[in-house]
Amino acid sequence: MLMSPTGRLARLHYLPGSFRQLSAGDHVLCAVTAAQIPLDMLRYWCAERQEAYASADIATKRLLGQ
Repeated sequence: MLMSPTGRLARLHYLPGSFRQLSAGDHVLCAVTAAQIPLDMLRYWCAERQEAYASADIATKRLLGQ
């Protein structure tokens, strides 16, 4: 029987321009705000820091150290 990953936190390995899913889930958490980001809405991350961000503004502020 297949289990649905709905409501589960996914583990990802972030790469420049893409990511690889390491464990099943439907969302990740923003590294700054802890907001849930559905995988189909994930657009911003840092491969070097292995972090996801909920928006471009949050990603920019994080990367600038603000």
